[in-house]
Amino acid sequence: MNIRHVALIMDGNGRWARQKGLPRIEGHRQGVKKVNEAIDTAIELGLQAVTFYTFSTENWKRPSTEVKALMRLLATYLKSEMQRLHSMNIVFRAVGDTRKLPQNVQDLLHDFEKLTRNNTGLILASALNYGSRLEILHALKQIVRDNVPAKDIDEKLFSSYLYTNGIPDPDLIVRTSGEMRLSNFLLWQAAYSEFYFTETLWPDFGREEFISAVREFEGRERRFGALSTRATG
Repeated sequence: MNIRHVALIMDGNGRWARQKGLPRIEGHRQGVKKVNEAIDTAIELGLQAVTFYTFSTENWKRPSTEVKALMRLLATYLKSEMQRLHSMNIVFRAVGDTRKLPQNVQDLLHDFEKLTRNNTGLILASALNYGSRLEILHALKQIVRDNVPAKDIDEKLFSSYLYTNGIPDPDLIVRTSGEMRLSNFLLWQAAYSEFYFTETLWPDFGREEFISAVREFEGRERRFGALSTRATG
């Protein structure tokens, strides 16, 4: 396959819970289960990387009780799944300004990255306290601090200062729940990404639709700014 990296905007947990008359956190719990299914599917498809938009810089605006519950859920997931994912040869990357996360979560993320850094399988990236504008500003400030001459700054160098350094740009970005926007996610990296928007809520998004999205991608013609072969042929 030509596809290497799929990024997933996991939207609709709250709506899923509301439709079933459940607390919002139950939607998030069900969403976590779908993360494991998506990881398994990514491996099945032979992907090089999969990125989950787990917690954005804007998510801090949610009620504090929900934010705390999400952090507990994240910590529980990391504790329970770290060794299993390591045994699957997965390389874990936390992408974002993780310094603002609770200390116990920071410690778990660090342990997970350290544990898996020498693995050679799927890159599993989790965007945490991530916002693309913040990422770009962070990169610019670091370039200034490093006194990089303007003549040396190009796309490759700039990309090396992003949180996602070392991870290929996403070929396909999937967003669930019917919303059709990026929500400050991978703005630089998505320059030539294809998109798949679905009405399916994240807790209902499973293996079959993931595979369907990738198969649809495989049928598209990616031009990267050039003319279509249909137009020139």
